[in-house]
Amino acid sequence: MRKWSRALLPVLFCVAGAVAAQATDYRAQYAEQWPLSLSSAQSGAYRVVLEPAIYRRAGTADLGDLQVFNAAGQALPSALLAPDQPLAQPPVQRELPWFALPPLAEAQRNDLQLLTERDTDGRVRRVEARLGGGAVANGQGGWLIDASVLGQQPLAALVLDWAESSQPLQAQVQLDASDDLQRWQSIARDVPLVDLQRAGKRLLQRRLQVDSNVRYLRILPQGEARLPELRSVLAELPPAPATVPWEWLSLEPTAQGKGEFTFELDGRFPVTRADVASTDNSLVQWTLFSRDDAAAEWQRRSAPWIAYQLQQGAPGQRQQSAAQPLGGMYRDRYWKLVASPVETTSAPTLRLGYQPEVMVFLSQGAAPYALAVGSTTARRAEAPITVLIEELRQRNDPSWQPTLARLEGSPETLAGDAALKPQHDWKAWLLWALLGLGVLVVGGLALSLLKQKPSPSA
Repeated sequence: MRKWSRALLPVLFCVAGAVAAQATDYRAQYAEQWPLSLSSAQSGAYRVVLEPAIYRRAGTADLGDLQVFNAAGQALPSALLAPDQPLAQPPVQRELPWFALPPLAEAQRNDLQLLTERDTDGRVRRVEARLGGGAVANGQGGWLIDASVLGQQPLAALVLDWAESSQPLQAQVQLDASDDLQRWQSIARDVPLVDLQRAGKRLLQRRLQVDSNVRYLRILPQGEARLPELRSVLAELPPAPATVPWEWLSLEPTAQGKGEFTFELDGRFPVTRADVASTDNSLVQWTLFSRDDAAAEWQRRSAPWIAYQLQQGAPGQRQQSAAQPLGGMYRDRYWKLVASPVETTSAPTLRLGYQPEVMVFLSQGAAPYALAVGSTTARRAEAPITVLIEELRQRNDPSWQPTLARLEGSPETLAGDAALKPQHDWKAWLLWALLGLGVLVVGGLALSLLKQKPSPSA
């Protein structure tokens, strides 16, 4: 019995080692990987715009089988973002008029009377501050900011610029808003203003979050805080939407019936628009359907719309209807157009539009990095990349964005098409087999002990 168990243990350890090695080697789980070329080797975060080859190789509808690895085969923190998230334009900044307020004790701020001179647009030209009866000037003054020059544009934040000083600054202020310079509403309290220097480095906090559409703002110190000598105030406006180009896929019918045409898409593209083209003049009402499985029910993806095409004058001078926006983003494989009326002279070409998404990842470990794609078993753990981007933009520069990385050369085949085929969970079966063998070993040892003759008593 002991000989049998000794011979079995090495086999069990080898099987367990094979299971562990299979679980940690990503090269056996993905179809292929693309080497990444970094535009800068010193960046901590990178963005990769997905190319059509990635969409065509992906196996899952949510693109969960995309993952970035370093040279040691370690998965890097990464996330798949919408086209405009990491590519958003930096906020627009505009200088605002500001006016100094007299010092006033915190309990007496409601006694401050502002005599203002405004033009026909409501913009403040001059401010004269007077103290109400019995009020005593004390403490520190603040600033009145005229945001009416922005019109109806929403204000994201205020950015203060003050003169440098050898004295450290660490103060807290409150931010109030008003539409008439009489009734004030508090937006934020305990907002820090910081300007500290040490060993040639500077810690600066001068941004006040607003996120509203207001006409006038005032900044008042809290407690005994001393405010710096203000030089200018910048309004930070929300960034304009990023301009991301559209990509179009042209599909020919794979089957057709009476007024119905079916198409097959060869990738997991994030389709959000549709268009119909024909070889001749046409005027047809179309309804678009899709599904991800050939055996599933068709789901309607658009309301009926009129698509036309009209050839006029010289060849190439064509008038046609605009593309149809869909109700969402779909990565389905199968698409169907239904015509009304059902009698159509020619088979249509379905054009599906999408904007390439972006994979953002953090650099960890040694390069080179590679983007692996195509798996039925591996899944990416989505990292909170959007939180990181927003935090870094607020702390450093609103225009900050991850450094560009590109797919380089040809893909390297890993497990190939085998990674995209349905996999049997043989690792679970091996673990159950190990458990069963362990039970047999323990049971065999117990039976061996029971069969042994008891030793004669002394």
